[in-house]
Amino acid sequence: MSATDTAPLPAASQDFHRLSFTGNAAEYFGIWIVNILLTIITLGIYSAWAKVRRNRYFYGNTILLGRAFEYHAKGKQILIGRLIVLGYLVVYNIILAVLPVAGLVVGLVVLCFFPWLIMRGLRFSARVTSYRNVRFDFVGKMGGAFIAFMAAPVMAVLSLGILAPLASRWMYRYLGNNLRYGGRSFATDPKLGSIYQTWFFSALIIVLGLLIVAVVAFANMSLLIALIDHPNALPPEFQASMFVFGVVGYLAVLLSFGIAALFYRAGVRNIAWSATRFDGKHELKSDLSRFRYVWIALSNVVVTVLTLGLMRPWAAVRMARYVNEHTAVRFDGDVGEVLATAGREGSAVGAEFMEFEGFDFGF
Repeated sequence: MSATDTAPLPAASQDFHRLSFTGNAAEYFGIWIVNILLTIITLGIYSAWAKVRRNRYFYGNTILLGRAFEYHAKGKQILIGRLIVLGYLVVYNIILAVLPVAGLVVGLVVLCFFPWLIMRGLRFSARVTSYRNVRFDFVGKMGGAFIAFMAAPVMAVLSLGILAPLASRWMYRYLGNNLRYGGRSFATDPKLGSIYQTWFFSALIIVLGLLIVAVVAFANMSLLIALIDHPNALPPEFQASMFVFGVVGYLAVLLSFGIAALFYRAGVRNIAWSATRFDGKHELKSDLSRFRYVWIALSNVVVTVLTLGLMRPWAAVRMARYVNEHTAVRFDGDVGEVLATAGREGSAVGAEFMEFEGFDFGF
């Protein structure tokens, strides 16, 4: 038993208790490389157990008040869920090739069940997670999953992103308001105005990126028109330079959207987590620096690409440590009594979660 398993709880305090991450890149690299090799050798079958090992490592190194979180899923549960999804895809493609109309009907029927799959996936993830031997739970319904994960994203896309903050609010409310710990509930109500402030900043990044590309394209408009009208009239070096310009412009647009999405993600997380209460009185908090978050995410991608993926464990540990260190909870009252009460109430339902609890379909 590690020291984190026996750490005493602090007395009543009005301070926020921050999470920490005790893992390191060298340690995780050993798990990561073995997972990859065994997944390749077994033609992907071991990937289910690889997911379990990965999650157990990251959960087990996420510490709150001296105690780690735990992940209880089994590789068999994940494998069965994936085989069911794979079996459906094979049958669906066969039907689509033989009877296209019937294939479309089957696809629409499964699409109707997609919210149920999401809801079951969230419930599975919650129920295989515990803290201080008390399980989490998720009690969301299929209708809420449809609104949060299907209707809301479609609405955001059709509005060209203008209604994205509303979609984010629906998603976080569905997740937060249906999460339970030891029989006690969470409640989340992020303010729409605050989310729109974050969205506005991200929108400016996208507009700025598009504007820069548009200005450069306008400055070379004559060459672009000549290339379109008479593609063989320009010298090869000009054609090559225009091709490079097109690639760079495309990457610049992607980069602006990526940076904007990262800024938005960090900002909305701060708003939603800080608007969350446990049992109506215990506060959660997220205070990620959006600039720092974007820098870590982008530099992680660059380093991972330059090292052909070998630095992926370092990148994952680096991001996990930063996010944990900027996530906190403040308990109203004696911490030991709060968690003990949640533990007593959760023990009645926790026993059934220890048994075989569904499958992980990967949604």
